[in-house]
Order: sequence, then structure tokens, then C-alpha cells
Amino acid sequence: CSDELSSNLADYVLQVAESAVKERGSFSLVLSGGDIPIRLGKLSKAPYVRLVEWSKWHVFWAEENVVPKRHPDSYYWQAKQWFISKVPLLPAHVNPVSPGLSAESAANSYEFAIRQQLKSRTVQVSRSTDCPRFDLFLLSLGSGGHVASLYPNQPVLEEESQWVACVSKDESCESVTLTLPVINAAANVTIVASGLDTARPFMDTMVGRKPIRSHPAQMVLPRDGNLVWFADASAASLFPRANEPYATSATDS
Repeated sequence: CSDELSSNLADYVLQVAESAVKERGSFSLVLSGGDIPIRLGKLSKAPYVRLVEWSKWHVFWAEENVVPKRHPDSYYWQAKQWFISKVPLLPAHVNPVSPGLSAESAANSYEFAIRQQLKSRTVQVSRSTDCPRFDLFLLSLGSGGHVASLYPNQPVLEEESQWVACVSKDESCESVTLTLPVINAAANVTIVASGLDTARPFMDTMVGRKPIRSHPAQMVLPRDGNLVWFADASAASLFPRANEPYATSATDS
């Protein structure tokens, strides 16, 4: 887990958070799995922990495995261990997917919970769609070119009306995921590519030569927001001069 990449990511998260708090008085952060929970641990250390207005933060999840709350594969549990338990976030501002439910029930419950956050104006509504406009998504690029639990060639990639969907990568693992319309309605989306196993999907996504549904990360294109990539040297190793952490952005605001 590259410390330099984590520091750069922490700097960026802090920048986006400060801007959102200044503009609207709150900051909505959406987490995913992969190494995102570990990297966020950087925010629990100096100097970040003293710079953040923690009472203004609201935390959500882009995906969650349908497992018990304290299961090692729970992204909530991972985030709690590495990040949430180490910072003074308000418990009422932490919004995980409800454990102990079927995938379909968990998806419906989570979508209802998000709609309540829109009613209370904790989360804005997108200017161009009726989707929630979260301030920042933190997504991790998977070795299969996926982000959140949006896997290649799955029907969920075509979802247009639901905000939350239940998906099954295989028979043994069900997940709940926010859908592409919600991700693409965000003010800011960050995708982190880390490790040699993401080198090929990172290259393919950047170059865009593969069928788009085979690389869901290519489908992340915020309509009225910013897309920023962070990658370590291993992930960027198929590019020339890949000896330093890499960052690139696409902005449409």
C-alpha cells in the first residue's frame, strides 16, 4: 500500500471536503472496497486528523457484500477498523448498508435511506437527473476492470432507474452496489489503481480500446463533475516512465 499514493489521496480528499463544507456546510463521502479503507487510515493521523471538520462529514458506501456486520468481507467493517473508529465522525453520519437482510431487501432499504438523506438535504440532488449528487466517490479499480460491484458484462451496467442494485459475481457472493447513474451524478469521482494486477485494466481503461462493457471503469464519466485517477508505479507500469505515482483527471463542470 504505497504511502505516497495514500498521502496524495488524503490531500485530495481534504481539499474536496473543505470545498464542500465551505459551499454547503457538509461533505458526503462514498467509500468502496479494495484498498480504499486502508488508505483512508491516513486521515486519522497528523496533520489530517486535526484539519478535518469531522462533524460535517457524512459517510456512505458504493458497495457492500451481503455478509454479517462484523464479517471480514464487510466493507463497513473494514472501513471501521482502518478509518472510522480512529476519527471523531458522528455515528449518526455513518450510513452503512443494513446487514442481516437478503441482497434485494438490503438494496431497497439502502435506496430508501439515501432518499431520506436527500429529503433532509444532507445530500444534494443532481442538476441534470433526479439522482443524488454525492460530493465524492472513492472507488478502487479491480483486476477485472470493475469498480464498486459493477462487474464486466453484467446486466446492472444497463440499469437506469434504480439507485441501488443487488448483484452476484458468482453463486457464493452477493453484493449491493450503487449504480452508474448515481456514480456519474457525483460532483467528484476518484478511482484508485494500485498493484501489478491492475496494470492491464488500468492501461486498457485509459486507452479505451476494449469493449466498454468489458471494462466498467470506462463507464464512469461524471455528467457534471470531476473524474480523477490515482495510480501507483505498479499499476502504471505498462505506461512509459512509470516510476512515480500517477494521477490524471478529466473535468466537466
